[in-house]
Amino acid sequence: MGKIKSKMVKRSAKELVKRGIEFSPDFERNKKILGSNTMPSKKIRNQVAGYLSKFYKKRGSSNSF
Repeated sequence: MGKIKSKMVKRSAKELVKRGIEFSPDFERNKKILGSNTMPSKKIRNQVAGYLSKFYKKRGSSNSF
């Protein structure tokens, strides 16, 4: 699997941030937050959590996409 994330992963992450869910640069914490919500599969949950943690590490803790 490469480093490029699909549109679905990016779109899902943006939608979750718009809903006001607080995420952090920590992958494990994001994974637990997404686990409490209904995600279609474990693989997608992990991809979204990884994308969000990478995004917050890169841009800081601001919620702007």
